[in-house]
Amino acid sequence: MNAPTLRFERSLLRDGHTYLAAADEVGRGALCGPVTIGMVVIAETTRTAPQGVRDSKLLTPAARERLAPRIRRWALSHSVGHATPAEIDEFGIMAALRMAGHRALAGLSVTPDLVLLDGNHDYLTPREQPGLFGDEPAAPVVVPPVVTAIKADMRCSAVAAASVLAKTTRDAMMVELAGAHPAYGWLENKGYSAPEHLAALAELGPTVHHRRSWNLPGVVRADPIDSPHPRQEECS
Repeated sequence: MNAPTLRFERSLLRDGHTYLAAADEVGRGALCGPVTIGMVVIAETTRTAPQGVRDSKLLTPAARERLAPRIRRWALSHSVGHATPAEIDEFGIMAALRMAGHRALAGLSVTPDLVLLDGNHDYLTPREQPGLFGDEPAAPVVVPPVVTAIKADMRCSAVAAASVLAKTTRDAMMVELAGAHPAYGWLENKGYSAPEHLAALAELGPTVHHRRSWNLPGVVRADPIDSPHPRQEECS
């Protein structure tokens, strides 16, 4: 597989844009923990991404950890935003992605005039219709125009860089949470549906960090085994 480049990003910038924010998400398919959006901002003059940058799924944890500080130094600006499991339960996963993306945008020190998202769906632009689970909070930032590109995390190095920041940040959060809930195996599975995680769900039930609106495997009634924590409005 060819290494990603900035070719597509630079073509967008040459169309009259000054700053491009490239974004990618992690945690969308997890059973627990936040959904997380990473963003990096580049300009047409930004040099080539650090050597070794790939979509975070193709890198080992050690490689991601080595790359993350290099990516932060390379980007003109960078940010990571989250939406909590409680927000996923209340508003639905797509609205939660939008909330996490807005928080990432709000955390940037450089205001982009275009955003590049991986995939074919613009989850970032506010919707005129209410979400599936109800009205989500109003966007705290003005969202610039959005461009989507399928497999951008594989071919666009700025998007791949954003995915590394999102992945390392979310993984660190799951490792921290694992200390209080060791039976679920979050040190290794980071909240995804690994056998150890599913077995613990069946035996112990969900924690407050699980997405209780989801059809959690092995759980008949998704009541938390701990008292709910206050919702975190900003985690970036």
